[in-house]
Amino acid sequence: MTTTTGRWPATAVFFLNGLTLSTYIVRIPTTKVVYHLTDGQLGVLGVLFAVAALASMQAVDTLVARVGSRPVLRVSLAVMPVLLALIGWVHGVAALAAVLTVLGAVHGTTDAAMNAHAVAAERRAGRPILNGCHGAWSVSAVLASLITAGLAHAGVSLTVHLTGTAIALLIGGVALGPFLLPASVDRRHGRRAVRGRVDWRAGWSRTVVALGLTGTALMLYEGAVLSWGAVFLHDIRGASLSIAAGTVTAYTAGQTSGRLVGDRLTSRYGRQPVFRTGGLVAAAGLAIAVTAPRPATAVAGFLVAGLGSSVLLPLTFSAVGQAGGQRTATFVARFTTFTYAGILLGPALISAAAELVGLMWTLTALVPMLCLVSTLTRLPSPPPRVEATASAAPA
Repeated sequence: MTTTTGRWPATAVFFLNGLTLSTYIVRIPTTKVVYHLTDGQLGVLGVLFAVAALASMQAVDTLVARVGSRPVLRVSLAVMPVLLALIGWVHGVAALAAVLTVLGAVHGTTDAAMNAHAVAAERRAGRPILNGCHGAWSVSAVLASLITAGLAHAGVSLTVHLTGTAIALLIGGVALGPFLLPASVDRRHGRRAVRGRVDWRAGWSRTVVALGLTGTALMLYEGAVLSWGAVFLHDIRGASLSIAAGTVTAYTAGQTSGRLVGDRLTSRYGRQPVFRTGGLVAAAGLAIAVTAPRPATAVAGFLVAGLGSSVLLPLTFSAVGQAGGQRTATFVARFTTFTYAGILLGPALISAAAELVGLMWTLTALVPMLCLVSTLTRLPSPPPRVEATASAAPA
């Protein structure tokens, strides 16, 4: 049942993963109330999730080398919905912490494996697909928010919501499995690949570190916009809470729209020009947002910022995976470590800088940073297309 290039199954994996994780994220406030969590306890749970995800990513290379990304994804797509449902069923903070820790580990494994699988599909297709994959993740996040808002308004409980969503996700994940590319596309053969242990030192090449720092900067930028954009409009520009909340909607809408056309732009103009242009457009959008005197103009600036930034992370993921060759999973896992560092450290760094020099100057400083990233980053050229065989062996 494996498709020729594996593009749409790879995209569907991103959608299912995004819907799973986003459903939990948008239900965090409800989870906090149901389990009577303090702010400190909620913070600890978030750290446990992130640390487990980071740790599991480091072992993905060995796992994919032994069995291929297809079996890894088939298992993780079945396990994640079960863990999502358990969030609504377990009793006590300790049990919730255990579930979220395991969920973090499985998500980290899925994150690295699905990007490695998408790179393999991109290599087989001979054309860009990573923007579309990440675009599917963005669409699923919006869908999860809309579904949650509707169910919360209807008074549907946390347990019923998570269980119903988990059943749908489980059915989708099981049905998707046979359509993924065969395990042979990224499984490494040989005694060392089969019996080797996790090598924590592998994959830290100059290319990975350089692109990893780019990924950290990109996530720092994105985290600043999503976490502090609305605060900036409300506190500095005096916008109402409803208008200020529009910054997240505008940025997300721009980012999702850009990713849906990003692959076509990359095919036509090339990876490096699209990356450079996207970065400069994102910088210009943020510059408009922080300097515009009117809140409506600032919201439009955030829309432009999302549109420009949409292609940056997918293109970097693609470049890292292509540079990895047969060790795509290793390179992707190491790169994802850098992006998670940006996610974890970004809010604290922005907060500290805002306390020191003010929020406006802190956000303004991200404009030249993004200009430097977009002009100095060098993305490796993609390799030639790998022709698909007429019939693929099952996993």
